[in-house]
Amino acid sequence: MARADERSYVRVLVVLDTTILIIALLIGYVARFGDDEPSGSEIPYVLVAPGLVLAWLISLKALGCYDDRVIGYGADEYRRVSSASLRLAGAIAIIGYIADVGVSRGFLGISFAVGTVGLEVARFAARKRLHRARSLGAGWSRKVLVVGDTAHVLELVHTLRREPYAGYQVVGACIPDALLAPVAQRLGDVPVVGSFRGIPEAATAIGADTVAVTASGELTATRLRRLGWQLEGTGIDLVVAPALTDVAGPRIHTRPVAGLPLIHVEAPEFRGVRKLVKGLVDRSVSSLALAVLLPLIAFIALAIKLDSRGPVLFRQVRVGRGGQEFGVFKFRTMVVNADALLAELTARNETDGLMFKMRHDPRVTRVGRLLRKWSLDELPQLVNVLLGQMSLVGPRPPLPSEVARYDGDVARRLLVKPGMTGLWQVSGRSDLSWEDGIRLDLYYVENWSLAADLTILWKTFGAVLNGRGAY
Repeated sequence: MARADERSYVRVLVVLDTTILIIALLIGYVARFGDDEPSGSEIPYVLVAPGLVLAWLISLKALGCYDDRVIGYGADEYRRVSSASLRLAGAIAIIGYIADVGVSRGFLGISFAVGTVGLEVARFAARKRLHRARSLGAGWSRKVLVVGDTAHVLELVHTLRREPYAGYQVVGACIPDALLAPVAQRLGDVPVVGSFRGIPEAATAIGADTVAVTASGELTATRLRRLGWQLEGTGIDLVVAPALTDVAGPRIHTRPVAGLPLIHVEAPEFRGVRKLVKGLVDRSVSSLALAVLLPLIAFIALAIKLDSRGPVLFRQVRVGRGGQEFGVFKFRTMVVNADALLAELTARNETDGLMFKMRHDPRVTRVGRLLRKWSLDELPQLVNVLLGQMSLVGPRPPLPSEVARYDGDVARRLLVKPGMTGLWQVSGRSDLSWEDGIRLDLYYVENWSLAADLTILWKTFGAVLNGRGAY
């Protein structure tokens, strides 16, 4: 069933891509020639267009844009789509120059520009729909049999279920023979369907299309190699999940040494040119945003003043990079004596860890609830970004009382500037547990990049409009 769903999704992508390409070529033709026939040209565009669509689809196929290993999750799908389009454009330009073919460069340029952007947008829309279906337990997902020691199996199951939209649905587990009981076993809610002796048979019996191998002392290199041989021709994929987690792809490089696929992990980058560029982008964007949003900021300030007594802005001490304290600016969303009332509400805290969160906090004003729902109370933090105290994207700025109770791992959040938005905001905001919030912050610290920042900024608009987790 999973394979049929996968093929159905691929067919949808092909139809979607074909439609986008036809529209792009029509736009390119109309933009270049209008309603008139190309004057003085012997090129039959009515034949060129279908040939170009076919060549474009072949290029997408050749670069693996319909490969189930890349579609539906991760940035590689988008990179391959762009690469296939750019390579085809380059090839056509070279062939056209060598063969002296008189196809309009304006037509080709507009068509490829519109087509490439259209393909990316269509893939994004298709992926979002697939992710929503997967989160609801539907849609195309891989059926996964997890193999390994009990502790590692449970850890991998938890990791895969943490992001259900990734499309890995665990349907069973195989554990070492020594741990196998004579009666039916379950690891949490995952059924144990066999031992290491019959992994291919167990995968076939439960309809798994993927075997995910995690750490185990009994799974030696020889046994793992033989397992790969046994799965050949069965249509069942073999993936190996290393113990290394929360490390992004650009930091990981596989190097074959003496027949061993050694994984080299690059150290996180906290200095250098990329950091300088990030700082320049932060200050440029924040200054532009302040200028553009000035009327909105003035309107919000007036609304706060009319709604309740007290100052418009709220300045709170937070901890930034390197443990340095600074005053973060926010629009006031609570009554003026909110800190004094906190002690009375501590027992009603709705989150774990070191933060206080309460869905229906009586200290929040009427205007404050609207500002929090749309994250407008954080607009004054653009001033903090302009002053170099914060970044547009980064970990959540913590309170000094929280930092005082940090352990060694959590303190790594202070290696970079805190951000106005971050993975915590685009992943659920206040609905996240303390543990998940810290995990996302540490992931960002270890794996930040300019491309990731742009992605998070883009997703922030969707999170703000959705309003989920904002209170």
